[in-house]
Amino acid sequence: MMPLIVNTPEPMVKLRVMTAKDYLNEALKTLHRAGVLHVEESEDLKPVDREALEVQRAGVNKLLTGIDDVLTYIPKGEKVSLREDIEVIYTRPFDEIDSEVSLLCTKLGNMHQRAAKLSEEIEELGELSRYLGPLELQPDIRLKDLAFSGTYLFSRIFVLPGEVYEPLRDKLKNYLFGDSVAAIENETIFYVIARVEDQNTIESIVKDGGGKVQRIPDEDLTLREFLEAADGKIHGLQEELTRLHAEIEDKTRENLEKLVLFREALSAENERLAVLEEASEAKYVTLIEGWVPERSAEATIAEVKEDIGYVFVDTRKPEQAEEPPVEMRNATVLKPFQVIVNLFAIPKYREWDPTPITAYFFALFFGIMLGDVVYAALLMLFAYRGLRLLVDDPQSEGFKLFQRIIYTSGGVALVIGVLTGSYLGNFYEFFGIESLALATVIQEMFSDPVLFIQFSLIIGLVHVNIAHVLALIKGIKAGQKAVVPSKAGLFMLQIGAIPLIMHLILGADIPWLTGQIQTVLISIAMIGLVLIIVSSLMEKGAFLGGIFWLFDITGLLGDVMSYARLAGVGLATYYLAYCFNLMADLLSHMMPAGMVQVIAGGLIFVIVLLVGHVLNLALSGITCFVHSLRLCFVEFLFKFYEGGGRMYSPLRLRTRPVFVKV
Repeated sequence: MMPLIVNTPEPMVKLRVMTAKDYLNEALKTLHRAGVLHVEESEDLKPVDREALEVQRAGVNKLLTGIDDVLTYIPKGEKVSLREDIEVIYTRPFDEIDSEVSLLCTKLGNMHQRAAKLSEEIEELGELSRYLGPLELQPDIRLKDLAFSGTYLFSRIFVLPGEVYEPLRDKLKNYLFGDSVAAIENETIFYVIARVEDQNTIESIVKDGGGKVQRIPDEDLTLREFLEAADGKIHGLQEELTRLHAEIEDKTRENLEKLVLFREALSAENERLAVLEEASEAKYVTLIEGWVPERSAEATIAEVKEDIGYVFVDTRKPEQAEEPPVEMRNATVLKPFQVIVNLFAIPKYREWDPTPITAYFFALFFGIMLGDVVYAALLMLFAYRGLRLLVDDPQSEGFKLFQRIIYTSGGVALVIGVLTGSYLGNFYEFFGIESLALATVIQEMFSDPVLFIQFSLIIGLVHVNIAHVLALIKGIKAGQKAVVPSKAGLFMLQIGAIPLIMHLILGADIPWLTGQIQTVLISIAMIGLVLIIVSSLMEKGAFLGGIFWLFDITGLLGDVMSYARLAGVGLATYYLAYCFNLMADLLSHMMPAGMVQVIAGGLIFVIVLLVGHVLNLALSGITCFVHSLRLCFVEFLFKFYEGGGRMYSPLRLRTRPVFVKV
């Protein structure tokens, strides 16, 4: 969903193209055709560039190893026919291949790990059954007694090579309290009970002789119960392992073509990186770098890899200290108003783009001040047919965006004109029509100077406070401690003071404004005032802060009062049109009666109307545009918007004619 208040610029990534100098022209032509690289000055190649090659090559080798591990379950010599071209896979971005191969190998790798764990468990159970069965021990002895460690005694089972048992037995006999022995093929199983203080000595003698300590499961079973259960458990595990091997083979066969495609593409990539790694000295390799929109990075990498034989392409996110160029990404209907924002300042990469909120209010301000159907229609017609005569290149994107600003703002003016019934002022009265307004309430408000000014000030109050809210959010994100009490104080001051001003000074009748409510509102206003003073002291210190808090309050008042210009220009536009209509009528009737009045009076009537309304339209069009700019710039953007970014200007082929002024 497109943001409705403020937007953020298009995410950028740093693209670095490293290739042999012989391929430089080919690389530049490919990037030129792609038309997305905002070229930056490249530095000489550094050791980090070779390191980047080595890191990516290590990643490729890791993926190849993973694929080879998976393919071990396919019989040797089995062939697979590839229905997809390896080139299609090869030209894809490495991150995309990495993600897909890793996902595929992880699924199969997890199954492999489960199979390995089952095999290990089967081997351990078989080994225990093989070693514990022949020992002549009491069948009801518990497993934990075979590997017991107490305060005074311990017990262990050792597995010894058959030929070393006798020498070791002679060395250990003086340490043992009890033992049991069994022989299996060329191994001897030796169960001992001895003192804890001799444990290290005994285990050291066994290990030095080539023996090992047999691990015993920590299960509360007797020896008989364990041996009886072991066979059944081994059988069950073997069946599960067989099923798992079959499933692994099926899954591997299912993805066999994809795995082989990836393996061949990665092998080619490994060879390419190896060549570049060998040639990664500055005198053999050239570097092109710049910024591309994140959405275009994959396609650009694919195109570069497809067109250039040996190339290394690296992308990364912007570092905090970097300031990438800015590509604004607003909805089509809002995009023309980027011109307005850029007239003030291009947003920084990590800054809000205020185009959406600027578009709404600029068009609204323009429409309120112009507010005439005929003037709006003529202005849009001039933007369509006449404006191109005043510029060198009417095909430029900037000109087309400016045209669309006039269309949109003029459209708002046309709607307001229809609602208020303004057609060349009151021109319709010449035809005996009393009113053409579709909304009588709006017409009455726009024709009454006091109501019109009140309406303008309400719009200003809303517009200014939106700017303060955005400044508050920005300040919180930036960790500016003084911003919170400052903005909270301004909001509280308005909540408390505005109803009181409307009632006590402007005489507005507010039924709910009782004496108790007035006391609450005064308290809120005073708290807001205190917060503003505290914020000023925090930000500017005791001396300056004690003075400048006053300007925060007067600044808010001045900002809101500035919106009275909406009523002033709007009324001026209407009454100038009214005056020209009246002047044309009076001058035409000053001619002598008869044919002279009809002909000469009619001619004067038309000339006065034509000159007067053209003049009024020109003045109103310029005035409405300038004052709309002023309200958006001075009263709004200054409060939260900094700007100072760089416009995204990619290396691209021109696809439109160029008009040269001779």
